[in-house]
Amino acid sequence: MSNEAEDNVLLTSTQGAVRVLKINDPATRNSIGPEFFEAASQAISEANSQSGIGAVVIAGAGDFFSSGGNLKMLAQVGQRAPEERRARLELLHDLIRNIRKSPKPVIAAVEGGASGAGMSLALAADLLVAAHDAFFSAAYVKAGMTPDGGLTALLAESLPRQFATQLCLTGERVGAARLHELGVVNSLSEPGQALASAIELGQQLALGPERAIGRILGLCASAPHLDLKEQMDCEAQSMTDSLGDAEAAEGIAAVLARRSTDFVVLRQAESEATNRIGRA
Repeated sequence: MSNEAEDNVLLTSTQGAVRVLKINDPATRNSIGPEFFEAASQAISEANSQSGIGAVVIAGAGDFFSSGGNLKMLAQVGQRAPEERRARLELLHDLIRNIRKSPKPVIAAVEGGASGAGMSLALAADLLVAAHDAFFSAAYVKAGMTPDGGLTALLAESLPRQFATQLCLTGERVGAARLHELGVVNSLSEPGQALASAIELGQQLALGPERAIGRILGLCASAPHLDLKEQMDCEAQSMTDSLGDAEAAEGIAAVLARRSTDFVVLRQAESEATNRIGRA
């Protein structure tokens, strides 16, 4: 099933258990600005609140992911007071934070290219699928600007310092195939198939244990920033919570009985029980 809603900056649709968000400005190679930042943040929050959604895919309309900030708009923003410039950036940063803290997997599907803030947006996702001919570029320096959207932090998580510095200082393009070799891009697709591949991956993840997946995402996000003791404390708490969860009961029982797990049926049963309590 797919139903699509459209506004000026964002296309949203549902493919099974996957919510698809498309940047909707093909004429500017899907440049992004405050209106998009707010719409996408709201769409991710809505997806997180819906039990039938198991993953979110972010893509660009047409044949390009995102060229980043609209330079004509940025030139106008440069004439405003520093407080106004900063407020605009915080909307982008709110979106990146919402992606990173999402309890449901967020997958970027990159066709064509991802530049500037578009690269930040792609790297913020938990998983990244890209067409093998796509490119990525930290292009800010070419326009006399510096990275935003958490790009330097996201690059530092993924790449050696020297390579990340090179990308930021030169703004040069790096191919998706190269980033796949380095483990930044999870999988490559044929041109035009990145979105389909990302949706397929999202459907697979949506069959898994929703709460356990949310805890795993949290652990993976905290691991680069905590020392070993702090991270193991997080793991201990997460495992403690998981062991008391119906998902673990189902998973363990299935493994011992050598049968397939069915977390979707479990979620449906839990939802029905919650609805019955609500009606009582």
